[in-house]
Amino acid sequence: MPIDLSTKPAAAERTWTAPDLFWPSLSAATARLDPALAVIHLPALRHNTHDMLRRAAGKPIRVASKSVRVRSVLDAVLALPGYHGVLAYTLPEALWLAEGSDGHPPIEDVVVGYPTADRGAIARLAASPELAARVTLMVDSLAQLDLIDSVVAPDARPSIRLCLELDSSWNSPVLGHVGVWRSPLYTAAATRAAADEITKRPGFTLVGMMGYEAQIAGQGDKPRGRPAWGATVRWMQKNSKAELAERRAQAVASVREVADLEFVNGGGTGSLEFTASDESVTEIAAGSGLLGGHLFDNYQSFRPAPAAAFALSVVRRPAPDTATLLGGGWIASGPPGEDRMPQVAWPTGLKMVDREMAGEVQTPLTGAAAGVLRVGDRVWLRHTKSGELSEHVNDFHLVDTVDGRAAVVDAVPSYRGEGQVFL
Repeated sequence: MPIDLSTKPAAAERTWTAPDLFWPSLSAATARLDPALAVIHLPALRHNTHDMLRRAAGKPIRVASKSVRVRSVLDAVLALPGYHGVLAYTLPEALWLAEGSDGHPPIEDVVVGYPTADRGAIARLAASPELAARVTLMVDSLAQLDLIDSVVAPDARPSIRLCLELDSSWNSPVLGHVGVWRSPLYTAAATRAAADEITKRPGFTLVGMMGYEAQIAGQGDKPRGRPAWGATVRWMQKNSKAELAERRAQAVASVREVADLEFVNGGGTGSLEFTASDESVTEIAAGSGLLGGHLFDNYQSFRPAPAAAFALSVVRRPAPDTATLLGGGWIASGPPGEDRMPQVAWPTGLKMVDREMAGEVQTPLTGAAAGVLRVGDRVWLRHTKSGELSEHVNDFHLVDTVDGRAAVVDAVPSYRGEGQVFL
């Protein structure tokens, strides 16, 4: 059954705003299913897709597939006006999406968000005029072009579409480098020089630019229990936005003098409003906000609904005040810390043990509710981000509102469930 996201849910369907009703309704809907299991709550997903469009204010959103990794969800989101194209995370994934299969239509516009050194995938791309027209590779140095040429010579392949990445971090005079270490191209002059060289190379066509402002999009500005740090983040983001808006506009203008760019991509779920306001950007990359991981509980300007969650079973009671789950160590990427752990969502009053936390095969919980949990009870958790949850389950059970109640209406495979593990 195709997922339909066309209608924004009515207020009565926004059950996630009442946790004491929402989580028990998921337990009731999945009562016949054994954990570990993952669900996608369709009204919450509908809310998130439409709210992201509202925040983007008419600027198109390219879906970051890394943050989803479920083809049925990608298909459904791309069917909505306002969303177009995919930002993939590897070239093999991009080729898989661009080819289409198993009832999924080919995605006609896929940009690979990171440079590739996968020679086999490069050879596949270069062997197909159709795929070469649908897939765009990310580059930030001539060495990456040399690698492509070493796999297939320019005169033996269709022209390879390229996107040039501008480093969008901030070199703060106070904090130093803030952001992520991605492209070496920081200035308009350096970016223009790279574009000049690309346009001289046979076998390549420069069609886009990208810049990911991780220090704005991926850094919560209202972290729970850390007001002083939140003030620092907000100061950093205000200054970084001003610097980036000017530098990115200069870089884009300089590249447009030598290349006919089809798109300029920027942003992320956490910076939709800022990136939408940047006139040099033509589209925004976003994906994590669709499934609404608990990372976004630390942002003050928006709050996605918890569209994805997973349940684990209590399997032992090592002490009267402790209940132990089977599994749970589904840790998100980034600096190791408690904010990368799954968040216990229901029942409330549970916390992980400091010296053990979430483990690969077990996660002990303490707190007021732990004393009443029984073997076989289920606990609901939320992942920090979004797409990484898909690496731990084969299927997501789709929960919708049927006759006023939450019910499982279908199940769809993750990438893993389709036998695909790209990174």
